[in-house]
Amino acid sequence: MADNNQKPQGPQLQLNLKPEIASGEYSNLALITHSHTEFIIDFARHLPGMQQPEVCSRVIMAPEHAKRLLGALQENIYKYEQQFGKIEIAGQPMQRTIAPFGTGRGEA
Repeated sequence: MADNNQKPQGPQLQLNLKPEIASGEYSNLALITHSHTEFIIDFARHLPGMQQPEVCSRVIMAPEHAKRLLGALQENIYKYEQQFGKIEIAGQPMQRTIAPFGTGRGEA
């Protein structure tokens, strides 16, 4: 018997992932700025022996897409913590998942 409580699946999005992109970039620092029309996220890495962080990727997106990204990250972090346990950030007090908006600048 079919489960009638299942949500209908929409069309699946097919992504083209080029081999040179598939390996990804390591980032342990993200700097976020915004204007009234876009959010700019610079992903960087700061490794021992480096004098300053090196930006490895910049993503520019519309505010609506930035908010969708926030929601997707929250959902995935929730699922991760349900499966693997709470993510603890050493040296920092417990924080809310969403930082207060209004400072105009964020850092992750």
